Amino acid sequence: MEKVGYLGPEGSYSHIAARMLRPNAELCGYSSFRLAVEALCAGVCSAVALPIENSLNGSVAQVTDLLQYTENIIAFEECVVKIDHRLAALKGADYSGISRIYSHEQALAQCGQFIFKSFPNAELIATQSTAAGLKMLKSVADACIVGAHTDCPNVVLSKENIADEKNNLTHFLLIKRGAAADLSASRRVYFSATCNHAAGALVGLLSVIRNGGLNMTKIQSRPIKDKAGEYRFFVEVEGDISDSHIKNVLAEIKSAANSFKILGAY
Repeated sequence: MEKVGYLGPEGSYSHIAARMLRPNAELCGYSSFRLAVEALCAGVCSAVALPIENSLNGSVAQVTDLLQYTENIIAFEECVVKIDHRLAALKGADYSGISRIYSHEQALAQCGQFIFKSFPNAELIATQSTAAGLKMLKSVADACIVGAHTDCPNVVLSKENIADEKNNLTHFLLIKRGAAADLSASRRVYFSATCNHAAGALVGLLSVIRNGGLNMTKIQSRPIKDKAGEYRFFVEVEGDISDSHIKNVLAEIKSAANSFKILGAY
């Protein structure tokens, strides 16, 4: 049976994404993105489902870096999960007595206004995933932020979504071992590129995309680890990677860039 990794434990949003992408696979939870990718590279899993971008908080930097710096892995499928955050506490807990709130750092950030208004003095403690916060509910002074799908004995969820923005979506990628040559038909192509640290260099790179008639759906930047003040750009464009025109434009981008890497096509 196919084995797919995700950021666990069971019940996390990554678990939902993995189940959406591979409903019949055996799912394996890992305590960090890096451990999931290491399991993939070691052949323990045939694929891993990782979040790449949230509609409120932007790109997931750890995952972007893992795609960039890990050799021979590639994204080949995607899905979008609607995020519905609920406050979870032990049955019988009084909200006025809550002094600690646990969850993944992104969930804590996405519920920032609610937390500030309702629990201004609470200690916020980051966990590896939203579901991992459930294990920290030891007393009525503890609470955590989890998905609305959570069903845990002796734990009560808030009736309403507590996220600051209710229209909250996370984009997940399914990643496997392989290279760009292994990718087939796609709707979008995701790649990284660097250019000269000089005036107009990025414009020149983007003009290749424009002249090729590609619609750019995303562009983000990340600092280059060993070059202070310089950045790598992560770009997503619409296109079928098996199409000869798309291949030609990507080849032109590679020629115009200082470095270039296809991270996925899905």
